[in-house]
Amino acid sequence: MSMQDPNDSFPEEIAAIKEDLENNDTAAAAAKIQEYLERQNNVPLNIAITGESGAGKSTFINAFRGLSNDDEGAAPNGVTETTMEVIEYPHPNYPNVKFWDLPGIGTTNFPAKKYLKLVGFEKFDFFIIISDTRFRENDVNLAQEIQKMKKKFYFVRSKIDNDINAERRKKDFNPEMALIKMKEDCIGGLQKQGVKSPQVFLVSSFELHLYDFSLLHQTLERDLPAHQRDALLFAMPNINLEIINKKKEAFQSKIKYWATLSAAAAGVPVPGLSICVDLSMMVNVAVDYVAGFGLDKPSLERLSASSGVPYTELLEVLKSPLAAVKITKVFLLKLLTQLTSTAALMALEEGSRWIPLIGIPLAAGLSFTTTYRALNYFLTELADDAQRVFKRAVGLNTSV
Repeated sequence: MSMQDPNDSFPEEIAAIKEDLENNDTAAAAAKIQEYLERQNNVPLNIAITGESGAGKSTFINAFRGLSNDDEGAAPNGVTETTMEVIEYPHPNYPNVKFWDLPGIGTTNFPAKKYLKLVGFEKFDFFIIISDTRFRENDVNLAQEIQKMKKKFYFVRSKIDNDINAERRKKDFNPEMALIKMKEDCIGGLQKQGVKSPQVFLVSSFELHLYDFSLLHQTLERDLPAHQRDALLFAMPNINLEIINKKKEAFQSKIKYWATLSAAAAGVPVPGLSICVDLSMMVNVAVDYVAGFGLDKPSLERLSASSGVPYTELLEVLKSPLAAVKITKVFLLKLLTQLTSTAALMALEEGSRWIPLIGIPLAAGLSFTTTYRALNYFLTELADDAQRVFKRAVGLNTSV
């Protein structure tokens, strides 16, 4: 693989970091690296969830965020109307992704004609309209008003697991045909009420890996602007192996950038500076990998509670030393020195910078290679762990 020359021009953010390094201000450089990384992970995404009382809005919001209904920070649910105002629920690992639980349309406080203005429609990127039975007049009115505002909306038919269990009592029960009929009934009903080409998704908030939740993600991914797709992807629960692979690809696309940043730091002739900066950067990237794959301790504990698989059993399938631990610079340095090829490259980089004329370019090249290999290694190990955890949580064979 060819290496980008560390002396090439850099984006404004990296130029500022390089200036701090040249002034031997490692603390400022590390802070800028963290700030830049956080900004990349903080593209805002605001998702509006609406529907009539009892439709399953709160449970859907909690499931999307990887929470059970009784977890701390979960949206409250119950048999009575719990949403009397617009309530914001940030994702626990990606607070830039926010779910907004909206009051039911058509009530005295939120009449249909004024609904979008009253809830502040302009701040939402798209709307999900939820019903646990058929979609009613208020749902259709809302969809038509959203369409006038040129915003995207999607219909979610919730509690599909309950409907399938009820269908099982029939002698001629066929799950595939039952799902097809449910979707056709929803689409037909909406079309009769004047909705053109309605997009309907059948979802069970307790079994997101089943039914249409994956299709919903694919549709949202297709409709969102490019800069928001990763925000949605990383906030998605690991509902299937495809999602995990997509997350890996998204993370992998940024590795060359971080390796180039590492090379820029290595271009400053100060002993130990490159390693210090690399560690600050790699800690943040590794923490991001762990959070994105849901392999941090709180996420694994929530998965254990929702899946019924003991937390200790989820830990048993983990192989990466980065999963379910607190990642620090000291911890990461120890891990890197245990990797023979990486340790050798780090030592060679520090030694090479004192070679006349070619030392600095050589050190930069070695720094690029070291960072690139290390982040690829961390990413591959964690992605494999995420697949094993998913399989264990849904009861699939996790043997490798």
